Amino acid sequence: MSRQETTSETEIENLIRQFLRLLGEDPDREGLRDTPARVRAAWRYLTRGYGRDPVAEVNHAIFSVDANHMIIVKDIEIYSLCEHHLLPFYGRCHVGYIPNGRVMGVSKLARLADIYARRLQIQERLTNQIAQAVMNTLSPSGVGVVIEARHLCMMMRGVEKQNSAMVTSAMLGNFRNSIATRNEFLQLIGHPAIT
Repeated sequence: MSRQETTSETEIENLIRQFLRLLGEDPDREGLRDTPARVRAAWRYLTRGYGRDPVAEVNHAIFSVDANHMIIVKDIEIYSLCEHHLLPFYGRCHVGYIPNGRVMGVSKLARLADIYARRLQIQERLTNQIAQAVMNTLSPSGVGVVIEARHLCMMMRGVEKQNSAMVTSAMLGNFRNSIATRNEFLQLIGHPAIT
């Protein structure tokens, strides 16, 4: 670890100690003594998407294929942090695309979702970023991304609605222009078709 990284880690831990004091806690008591280091490590892990380049992560796993059928990876678990309250939101991401001579290794779609989810986010932006990354990387005929998530900022505070879920979608290319393509995607991921 470089000197700059060590200084940054120490600053984060000091801020957490100060935050605990401002909450009315004693950061030196037994149960909280190691909390600043644990919180720093947890936040580094939870926001690890900042240190990853989506293009670099997938470029070595793009393959030429003579295929033009829909490819879908569904039920990709995502965990993110709401940028408004720094509380988690979590759920499932479904990604589909129609190749235009190139496909991406199947695990790379999950990696793209994870890279963007592991940043401070809003679900709307996250959905668009994943769709745009697939479009920019593969130049497919179309891309569809649907995310269904539960937000702790809505469940634990504010309106306290425990059973609500937010659904966002981003449709590009054929997924936007063709209702039949969009409906096929939605049906295959288990959502009702649009009539």
